[in-house]
Amino acid sequence: MTTNTVHLTPEQIHATAPGYAGLRALPELPRVVLPGLRTPVRLVTRHEDVKAALTEPRLVRDRGSVAVPEETADGGDPQDELMEAASAGLPAEYVKYFAGHLSLFDGEEHARRRAPLTRAFTARRIAALRAFVERSADELLAAGERDGMDLLGDFAYPLSTQVICELVGVDARDRDQMCAWMRDFAYGDGSRTAEALVGIVEYCKGLIARRRAEPTEDLISALVQGAADRADGLSDDELVGIVFLLVNTGITPPALFLAHGALALLDHPEQAARLHAEPELLQRAVPELLRYVTLVRIGATLYAAEDFVFAGTALRAGEAVGIALLAADLDPEEYGEDAERLDIGREFGRGDGHLAFGHGAHYCIGAALGRLVTSVVLDRLFVRRAGLRLAVGRDELEFGHWPADGFHLKSLPVRL
Repeated sequence: MTTNTVHLTPEQIHATAPGYAGLRALPELPRVVLPGLRTPVRLVTRHEDVKAALTEPRLVRDRGSVAVPEETADGGDPQDELMEAASAGLPAEYVKYFAGHLSLFDGEEHARRRAPLTRAFTARRIAALRAFVERSADELLAAGERDGMDLLGDFAYPLSTQVICELVGVDARDRDQMCAWMRDFAYGDGSRTAEALVGIVEYCKGLIARRRAEPTEDLISALVQGAADRADGLSDDELVGIVFLLVNTGITPPALFLAHGALALLDHPEQAARLHAEPELLQRAVPELLRYVTLVRIGATLYAAEDFVFAGTALRAGEAVGIALLAADLDPEEYGEDAERLDIGREFGRGDGHLAFGHGAHYCIGAALGRLVTSVVLDRLFVRRAGLRLAVGRDELEFGHWPADGFHLKSLPVRL
């Protein structure tokens, strides 16, 4: 069967019914072009199929490892298109520090790059951050008590940035400058992105040298020591790339999730009131909001390593496959007829209960940190407060989007 190509808009990627319901009902994976891109992908939308795709060895991240038939070898590559957009205007010699993202590797090379970070990202190190997260959140919220605040720009972004600086081990005297670079690189207006990239890279090179000479208890020290102890340890360039991994995935996605999670509760005041009245539901509210929002709506592009049939679809070697994580997390086959309803009392089975952190070998390294920060923020905003409200009309909120993604809040003005 041949499917027509559908050009999705950012609104359709974020939307629930009837868009995803219609795509899930198709007998084979639909061929879609994601917003801002040119090359179509086969989009996986059913929960069962998404989980299977994320552990399917014949679906790989590195298209360069695939023997692509000559007749399709010159076709476009969605991942290349995304990289072109991300690196536009940046100095070429520095692009390599974020081009080697963990999500783009497979098998042994992925394991080699990921293992040191997994070893350093210990439960003890994450648990030790709780007091810092609580203190930072309280200080940021105190500043907005009188006049209100932009919950995204004045709270969620600064909080996420401070947590990453603390985790990585940025020296106290350099933290303001490093946070400014991270802000400009990760979520600025684009005017200082190149300058920020150079600043972060050069600072990280110096930090690695200092921690090699005088290690401390931070993440960088653990990574540097691990690299020295192992024959296949990370190079200095790869260590710098790890910091960029933390910047790219540890600031903007968590900040946007916190804002969208807060908005979801403001849109469902009965759920916010229930959380305030029943604080013990916080442990259920965290995974439910992660599921309901699923900030990364479309996961990294996968490629068929060979001709084979997946989810009722005949894939050709090299064909691109998109993973609709939000669609999977709203699938009524998995969550029942109320899958598209926010329910902070929802009970999940074993595991996360959602795919917001992915699945399989590429499961998010920072998942535990994300849960910790989310629990602290929900506690401060909704358990300890009952009066959080929008400072503007709901229809006045502004949204934007990136290539291959749904729409995201630009700001969230609130009164505390």
